[in-house]
Amino acid sequence: MRDALVSGLLAGYGVAIPVGAIAVLIIGLSARTSLRVGTGAALGVATADGIYAAVAVAAGTAVAGLIRPIATPMRLVAAVVLLLIAIRTALTAWRHYRDPARAVSAPALRTAPRAYAGLLGLTLLNPTTVIYFSALVLGQKSNGIATGPGAAAVFVLAALFASASWQLVLATGGSALGHTLAQDRGRLVTALVSAAVITVLAVRTLVG
Repeated sequence: MRDALVSGLLAGYGVAIPVGAIAVLIIGLSARTSLRVGTGAALGVATADGIYAAVAVAAGTAVAGLIRPIATPMRLVAAVVLLLIAIRTALTAWRHYRDPARAVSAPALRTAPRAYAGLLGLTLLNPTTVIYFSALVLGQKSNGIATGPGAAAVFVLAALFASASWQLVLATGGSALGHTLAQDRGRLVTALVSAAVITVLAVRTLVG
């Protein structure tokens, strides 16, 4: 059980800590909206990681084999969604900055439930996550680590906890950044930088 716990924690942090478009999106959402929205987004990402960890434990390499043929289309969809989010983020921030009194359309991820659902769906579009967990599970089996139902549950819960704890750190950091840049100009800069970074990462995802 201890081996499964340690493996799950390492797996969860391993997939969560590398900074990508999702991390930037969580930070940006928290900075521009609230910690509550950022928390919803963070938990959506962690839920997706937990789902993929559970799928990998249940089906292992079989699922990875099924995912690989559609990995490229999934990656393309994720890149397009990220580009649309980046464009909307920049346009909404610019319109609000130019005319704070003007009613602008609220960001699609403005509430915690929407942020949760949006980031859950977006993270599930990342096929490398399930392949990553599948490889780790296969490695556990080859190394003789216990992989019974109890150990499998501990592995999944540990991975879920690790991912959630890191994503919440990002959300909290974004919220602190938002309080620091509370003025209209600061929020505009935050939104434009976030949109630019997401665009770059989306293009990188698009080109593989």
